[in-house]
Amino acid sequence: MGTHLSRRHFLLSSGVAAAAVPLAGAGGPAVAAAAPRVRVDTHPVFDRAGRAHGVPPAVLAALSHAQTRWQDHDGRPSSSLGYGPMHLVDGAAAARARSRVGKDAGSTPAVLDTLGDAVRVSGIGVDAVRSDPAANIRATAALLADHQRRAGRPVGVDTDPAQWFATVAAASGFATAAGQLDVADTVVATLRSGGRVEMADGSRLFLPASRETAVPERQRAPLRKRAALARRERDRDGTESPRGLDVEWIPAPYEQYGVGPGDYGNHDLADRPRSPRITHLVVHDTEGEWEGVLDLVTDPTYVSWQYSLRSADGHIAQHALAKDVCWHAGNWYMNMHSIGLEHEGFAAQGAPWYSEAMYRTSAALVRHLARKHDIPLDRAHVIGHDQVPGTTTATIPGMHWDPGPFWDWEHYFDLLRAPLYRGTSRRRAQRGDVVRILPGFVGNQQPVTGATPAGPRDTNFVTVRVAPAPDAALVNDLGLHQSGQPATTEVSDISARATAGTEYVVADVDGDWTAIWFLGTVGWFLNPRRHPTARVVQHPVGRVRPKRGTTAKVYGRAYPEAEAYADPADVQAVSPLLYVLGEGQMYAVGDLDPVTDYYKAKTFSLDTPGDHVNTVGRDRYVQINIGHRIAFVRRAEVDVLR
Repeated sequence: MGTHLSRRHFLLSSGVAAAAVPLAGAGGPAVAAAAPRVRVDTHPVFDRAGRAHGVPPAVLAALSHAQTRWQDHDGRPSSSLGYGPMHLVDGAAAARARSRVGKDAGSTPAVLDTLGDAVRVSGIGVDAVRSDPAANIRATAALLADHQRRAGRPVGVDTDPAQWFATVAAASGFATAAGQLDVADTVVATLRSGGRVEMADGSRLFLPASRETAVPERQRAPLRKRAALARRERDRDGTESPRGLDVEWIPAPYEQYGVGPGDYGNHDLADRPRSPRITHLVVHDTEGEWEGVLDLVTDPTYVSWQYSLRSADGHIAQHALAKDVCWHAGNWYMNMHSIGLEHEGFAAQGAPWYSEAMYRTSAALVRHLARKHDIPLDRAHVIGHDQVPGTTTATIPGMHWDPGPFWDWEHYFDLLRAPLYRGTSRRRAQRGDVVRILPGFVGNQQPVTGATPAGPRDTNFVTVRVAPAPDAALVNDLGLHQSGQPATTEVSDISARATAGTEYVVADVDGDWTAIWFLGTVGWFLNPRRHPTARVVQHPVGRVRPKRGTTAKVYGRAYPEAEAYADPADVQAVSPLLYVLGEGQMYAVGDLDPVTDYYKAKTFSLDTPGDHVNTVGRDRYVQINIGHRIAFVRRAEVDVLR
């Protein structure tokens, strides 16, 4: 990204640049700075809109942050037909669409027509409210003021922001109490702690923390009561979720549909976490819309996953208990040890499907699951489906690449309360250091072709090249391209991507370029001194390198040695992938001692002798980042450097 904020970031509408531009501070003179901190609450676009309609500018800024993180997405609507930085929802169009396709009213979330209401009370044309960020904010200010007046509550830029709680909830666009409560509570939390978005060029947009009185209970209590009633009315038998999270039980069937013992679906019964252990949480996207996704997961002849999350409002459905093994990762070893979360959306599109509401509820659920099952909140254990390794070399080209380059891992981990910058240093990386990829998401526009729509997009990775030059060839994943074709920038081609939060060992440094060991070779990425895209990990888990004078094989699963199996017929091949760690190469450790085991589940009946048994071996492995995906190496073939 250059020095100016892109069209997607609404501050451009007022002519604010991201560098070397005078910015007015709160009540102070204009100042110039190379990487300014933009005080969003005093920015003219909020200040003018708030003063024109008697709304505290901080309330407008916090609501925009809660809905879109101050992004406009070029005027394109979200999956729930929300427009602009304030996410004004075209409820009339949503209702027409639901009626036209005959959708069950309970299958998709009802929404309020906040776009139509804002146009009506503001007098601003609908096209401007949809496409002009400043008009979108002004119309929202008018809508908030109208709600506040009709409710008989005080209006004015100096009113206590806490007095606007019920108004913010009503203007959220959600029809459900749970959705309204989520947005209003998030706005209050943002006002108390502040909000910020760090741009890839080092500049920041931020809303300072402010003091405000407690939200009147008479404003919050009715929403809590309605949300609790809705949860009680919904079938929640068997759901595993934190208190207050809106989760319903839509079971994946465990059924036998044929005459053979293996003719069953769509998951396996087990006794996790006692055996096998649960060690990973896998983030997927559905590549389909909500109704179709639920049709699939309730089909016994299809596959399964534990949770689905809806884009429009972050609503969650649970399909299987954590103790059972779902078929979601395309790698049986990873299925054995993981919980799968499917997020409604399409990897080639990213936003508008990856909504703030869905990020928030997903993070709340993952925090709960990680705490319950003692899973580290890091990128070695909370992974994307695109990080799951192939089981054999032949399966690598068919492995999935969701949630793709447009899932904001850095923001997601902020919501997990485990920010990825924690435990890192900005000092200059040197050979042998472990670095964590942290390019920032907003403004990090890496080359991606084939996305929908086309054009520059914010991405979650840095591009890895064969030499320290912007025109150098991309590092190729020979497992993905086994016919000899080169790596590309296609949205589905993950060959040359080092994704946010993943860790690698530095092989060399050349000016603003850093080399890492990647896919058995040296890969270079741009890592400027002034705005680094990777930070040095202060206390890495460890590094591995092949034993002196040897190379090390790479595996897609950590299966036991043959001698561990009680029945020789159960022995699983320990098949190395085509990648090789060369002598002297080093890779960052994600897990020093992953479980070496194999859970046999071949038949429907739990009473089948010798089935539904977990074999644990003595052979030991280490989990590493080999490239874009995780992988395993045998401890006997490497030295572990702590």
